[in-house]
Amino acid sequence: MNETAVPECPVYDNVDRRKSARIAIENTTPDEGAHWVKKPGVARRVLRSPAARQAGAGAELMRQGNPEHTSVFFLDGEEHSNKRRKVHRFLSPKTVSEQHFQVMTDITAQLLQEFQQSGRAHLEDLSFRLAIEVVGEILGLTNSDEAARARRIQKVLSASISKGRSGLPGLLLNLKRAVYAYNFFLRDVRPAMKARRKAPKNDAISFFIEENYPTRAIIIECLTYGTAGMLTTREFILMVAWYLFEDQALRERFLAGDVNDQLAILMEILRLEPVAAMVHRRVDEPVEDVDGTTVPAGELYGIDIRAANVDEEMVGECPFALDPDRARRVGNVGRYLSFSDGPHSCPGSQVALHETRIFLDQLFRIPGLRLEREPDISWNAQLKSYELRNVVVSCDRLPQ
Repeated sequence: MNETAVPECPVYDNVDRRKSARIAIENTTPDEGAHWVKKPGVARRVLRSPAARQAGAGAELMRQGNPEHTSVFFLDGEEHSNKRRKVHRFLSPKTVSEQHFQVMTDITAQLLQEFQQSGRAHLEDLSFRLAIEVVGEILGLTNSDEAARARRIQKVLSASISKGRSGLPGLLLNLKRAVYAYNFFLRDVRPAMKARRKAPKNDAISFFIEENYPTRAIIIECLTYGTAGMLTTREFILMVAWYLFEDQALRERFLAGDVNDQLAILMEILRLEPVAAMVHRRVDEPVEDVDGTTVPAGELYGIDIRAANVDEEMVGECPFALDPDRARRVGNVGRYLSFSDGPHSCPGSQVALHETRIFLDQLFRIPGLRLEREPDISWNAQLKSYELRNVVVSCDRLPQ
């Protein structure tokens, strides 16, 4: 555990106990040539600028062809706004509460029953299966075997975010990516497309078919939503669980709290441990820097979400203390920059928060729940994110 003394705080001990702090400090740097933005004021100016364009994560390569068939993640300006309005219906708070809550609850019940029957599990497996099924329902990937689909998605996402290589290893990696993607299309995407053509539903694949997306664009959308909604949510669930296992008072408050109090706890942990450490934007207008100087138009910026999220300018005093009441005290809704900000803020934030809330609320009510092994923590350079693995949990087994 990382534990660093920082200046005294009048409210809490304000010791930096962030679990991913050390590995993030060692690995978080902006792309070459980018201005490193750590102050929340400048960060928000960049992220909210109407002249800001998505950068990094292959955004420049993905903005090709018909914008109507390009993922909302890689569009900018009016094209982005139009597409975001269209896809908002799958991710809005109303849809989450009226449609996705039940899916989250049902899948959680199924996974935790299996866990109780065995008495032992890797928590990253449970959280990833949950994320796969929830995002799968939103997308419409529901016409193939659940367990096999999870394995295929795991392979294709792992290959897609693997660091590029040169020479023969690079060719082999690209071949692996192509094979996994084709298998995913053949066994999961194509059956879903066939079923939606016959009987459309309120899901993304039905929308893509209605909008005459080409097959390649549908596959890209599924993989993009998968990376954004499956991989990141898995890490979020694991990190929050780690905190709840360690802190009895926090755990008791979480289990006793209403929805709003539980969400406040989740967002405060996410403030300290944002899954995405940095995002990039290129801004086609001048930007005023923290020292009052003006940076010319066209420059690239790396927004350090972790640094901004512990800056007193935005979060108030005792920035390293885990305080679920912080947002209410400083007049913030609690998002800070954890889900980014501006036009490209995370569209699936409500899904991630409630999925995590529902799963952990039920997990921590299981009799005899124990953390047998703390996570191993590593860094994914492609996603600029921590990864937690080998989290072993156990519980009292159900009678046979």
